[in-house]
Amino acid sequence: MTPDNIDASREITAPQPAPFVITVGREFGSGGRELARALADELGIAYYDKELLAASAKLAGIEPEFFEQKDERFPSFLHGLFSFTMGVTPMCYYTGGGSITDDSLYKAVSDFLTEESRRRSFVVVGRTADYILRDHPRVVNLFLHAPMAECVRRITAREDALTPEKAEAMAKRTNRWRADYYNFFTDKEWGHASSYDLTIDTSRMPMPKIVELVKSYLKLRDLI
Repeated sequence: MTPDNIDASREITAPQPAPFVITVGREFGSGGRELARALADELGIAYYDKELLAASAKLAGIEPEFFEQKDERFPSFLHGLFSFTMGVTPMCYYTGGGSITDDSLYKAVSDFLTEESRRRSFVVVGRTADYILRDHPRVVNLFLHAPMAECVRRITAREDALTPEKAEAMAKRTNRWRADYYNFFTDKEWGHASSYDLTIDTSRMPMPKIVELVKSYLKLRDLI
């Protein structure tokens, strides 16, 4: 076959790599959001945190404000159902007759993450994403932690709390909420090394080096 016989209109393109997901569990004040955003920017992929709540709320037909109230909190449906309309259709698939439960909120988040993981690569913070995507073959699960003094420093620096005492109380309370939420919805233990691929003490090195550490791991896993 000579070059004249080749159809120049047919271009050979390299196959696109399969999507991968990085999940970031974190102690409050350990820098989880900072790392997640830095990784998403460095890798050129999507980032989900509060954005995840808005997208899931839209999918479920639930007011985003209600989603935020229940975000990573221990399921209150143990004490009954939330029955109200909040301006959404009573026949919403997730809410069923106007009764909104924590279980239906969790399902909305799960469905959104599962569908997105088939379409694109992204970094997601919290919300038991590591468990929701446990059957995905290209997921890396991180957990970030740091000594309380370092967490307090971060919390007060970003003005989430005005004093170290309030910052520590906030960290302990938020960590308790996250642990209860995670342990209830999964068969794993929040913060335990066996639940993740990498656990990282963010006080040991600056964030840019942690980004490079995670990138090295992704390369070794042939994900990038």
